[in-house]
Amino acid sequence: MQIVKEGDEHVDTRYPRLFSPISIGKLELKNRIVKTAAQTYFFESGERRFGGIAKGFYGAVARGGPGLIICETPAMEAPYKETGDRRYRVDDDRFLPDIEALAAEVHQHDCRLFLQFYHRGPWGGVYAVDRVRMSASGVTVQSPFDVYGEEPPQAMTLTQIEEVVEAFVDGAARAARGGVDGIEINAADDHLLPTFLSRFWNKRDDRYGPQSMESRARIVVDIVQGIKQRVGPDFPVQVRMNAIEMGAGEEGLTVGEGQELAMLLEAVGVDSLHVKSHWMGMHQGSYNQEVLFYPEPHIPLSEFPRELDWSGKGAGAQLPLAALIRQVVSIPIMTVGVLDADLGEKALQEGKADLIGINRRFFADPDWARKVREDRLDDIQPCTHCGNCNANYNKPRQCRINACFGTDQYDLAPLETRKRVLVVGGGPAGMQAARIAALRGHEVRLWDKGRYLGGATPLANMVKGFEVDELHEFIAFFRHQVKKVGVKVELGREFDLATLDHIKPDAVVLALGGTPVLPDVPGLDGKNVIKTSDLYGTLRFYLRLFGPRRLRELTRFWMPVGQKVVIIGGAIQGCQLGEFLTKRGRQVTIVETGDELGVGLVPERKTRLFYWFDKKGVPLLSGVQLVEITGEGLAIITQDGEPRFLEADNVIPTLPFDPNREMEEGVRTRVPEVYSIGDCDSPATIPEATAAGWRVGNLL
Repeated sequence: MQIVKEGDEHVDTRYPRLFSPISIGKLELKNRIVKTAAQTYFFESGERRFGGIAKGFYGAVARGGPGLIICETPAMEAPYKETGDRRYRVDDDRFLPDIEALAAEVHQHDCRLFLQFYHRGPWGGVYAVDRVRMSASGVTVQSPFDVYGEEPPQAMTLTQIEEVVEAFVDGAARAARGGVDGIEINAADDHLLPTFLSRFWNKRDDRYGPQSMESRARIVVDIVQGIKQRVGPDFPVQVRMNAIEMGAGEEGLTVGEGQELAMLLEAVGVDSLHVKSHWMGMHQGSYNQEVLFYPEPHIPLSEFPRELDWSGKGAGAQLPLAALIRQVVSIPIMTVGVLDADLGEKALQEGKADLIGINRRFFADPDWARKVREDRLDDIQPCTHCGNCNANYNKPRQCRINACFGTDQYDLAPLETRKRVLVVGGGPAGMQAARIAALRGHEVRLWDKGRYLGGATPLANMVKGFEVDELHEFIAFFRHQVKKVGVKVELGREFDLATLDHIKPDAVVLALGGTPVLPDVPGLDGKNVIKTSDLYGTLRFYLRLFGPRRLRELTRFWMPVGQKVVIIGGAIQGCQLGEFLTKRGRQVTIVETGDELGVGLVPERKTRLFYWFDKKGVPLLSGVQLVEITGEGLAIITQDGEPRFLEADNVIPTLPFDPNREMEEGVRTRVPEVYSIGDCDSPATIPEATAAGWRVGNLL
């Protein structure tokens, strides 16, 4: 531990560099932690954009202790016609009150605020519902992992370039009037501005063409100089830049060009640089780099770009680039990419960067910086890199572990009457409800008939693995916290109505889990059918014996499953089981009676998993009719009406659960306050179960 000065305070911390002050231009930050920009869709549509959800989130993060928050981009694509667009606006004075309210909310917690600006440019699909796609030139990329349209975007005219420059400058001036401390111009990734910086995209023959770095960077320079002229030379401007562009062949931006660009930007008055990389055709994989490893790398790891550090499977991959850019400029350099406090402190100590960018860890726990500073690492709600915060478009996003994320309430409800609370069921919903109830001051018991807390999540962890989705950290956090806050945990206890007469609780929370659903098909009782309940029962024994990590490794050598497997059910459960079995050498076929496969999977993970299934030769059949299970396999009728027989050594039904209301009626006759949550009430994903536990924990 070391004492450092953070703002006006002297702080004893394990991370002295992380919590030391720094200046961007003439703007001083109390520490070097930056909450980076990321779209949340927490703003409202209409005239007033800064509502309760955005206020709740940005206020909570500011209170949580970073030196700087960079707010997500406003809408920058004229003519701003997208109906219901949940981005804020900076293009007119009528939106100035929103900017002022956002700045005031952040500043009251001694935190600085930047706004990030970017134009979506060539993005297609839902990102271009009512606008013209545009870029430096009419070039596009065909990739299953990207957001471009099939048709090339429109090459920008000089008039359109001037209009975009003016939109950025005018928006920055309005932001400054609203009390914002600075602007980040996003000239990285794969939207509009980087198409000028890249020789792959830029095929122009005018003064914005690829003839030199000066001409390629002209649009960015025009924006920077315009902001400085209109707002003043001391108004901080940070530029987010690609230090390298991978996957674009010889026309991709090289590290040498990245250094040249950085020096040019410093020379024209840029105050700091946010340094990253971009892998062409890998939209999300370029900023959430762990997804490049799901379910397996799309190319051999030996062929990954050597300019980045892949030893952490995405964590810290960008650090070498930040160090290379820092060598050639004197302004502060920010680095990003699956960083934690230890990696951030190490990067600062080694002189690889000056600022540490953190995003998803603040989604998971807005108090992340404060808890790090106070050395309360066990109290941090961990980001498990599950991808749920990227699961939807133009709707408030959600987090697996932070039930407050996407709501307007980040504080516990005040306690009116202390109660004896019994929570039955130790899965995510039950653990969350018990934790929140105890934090509020209730006397809480948590019962589970199993030998460990977590419900089905340890089994899910064993199936999903540990390489990308860190579900084990989610489980460990809740197991630790329910005990730390004083919940009396009783395992191996079967709940019955007689229990209530003994404990006499004032309130009961039923989180018993759901009831497995079986398909209506002849032959279901055959010896080759492995029912979910039987599979869970067998695996729970081995989970107690070996734990999820060791058991996952042992299944590579032996499993009580034949070589050919047909999985009935193509939602998230069946798809993840199919991945697990395929990695263990089984020949898998997945069938689904509904029209859609992969329900419940995060979109990016679904795209990558189905791409991988295709490469591995895993048939995915939707819209089928189940005819009969025999000793040799499963007879179906395909979506096209063709009879087909799928040979299988085993058939495994993996259908979603039904609500389990077996105990509810009897409990309600004995206890005045009863709640059913999680799969017990409405079978749900882990984020929904966690949110239900938070809600009920605050209602008690």
